[in-house]
Amino acid sequence: MRKRSGVAHLLGAVLLSEAAGIIGSFFTVSAIPGWYATLHKPWFSPPNWVFGPVWTTLYALMGVALFLVWERGMTKSRVMGATYLFLLQLALNALWSILFFGLRNPGLAFWELVILWGSIVLTIRAFYRIRKSAAYFLVPYLLWVSFAGVLNWAIWSLNSAF
Repeated sequence: MRKRSGVAHLLGAVLLSEAAGIIGSFFTVSAIPGWYATLHKPWFSPPNWVFGPVWTTLYALMGVALFLVWERGMTKSRVMGATYLFLLQLALNALWSILFFGLRNPGLAFWELVILWGSIVLTIRAFYRIRKSAAYFLVPYLLWVSFAGVLNWAIWSLNSAF
């Protein structure tokens, strides 16, 4: 890969990942001071200001991971398959914000997050087979989504009668 196209691919991969956050933010930003503020939250819920910087960093790491996989040859079938898995988990990531904040449905969002978590694991596995370092860049994301799942479950539990 030529240096100039490598920089463009890196920038494209990071921007693609950050786009999921931007899409999610359309549903999140307006819900935070209103609906979300009224919910009962568990003691371990971080302050609201933590989420933006954490997600921005995680999306950047996801983009770097995708770029590292692309460097192995964007037209190779394994790379294309891993890219499709990445795009699936990215779409599921954006969908979570729509379900939780847009539809105000923590229960549905939780079950969707379970599917998201599985798709992240599959993406890590696919990336690992292509380039180990790319998989490692996704581990903080998996850990944060795991924490988000516990938080989502707790919020759902505290605010519904099931």
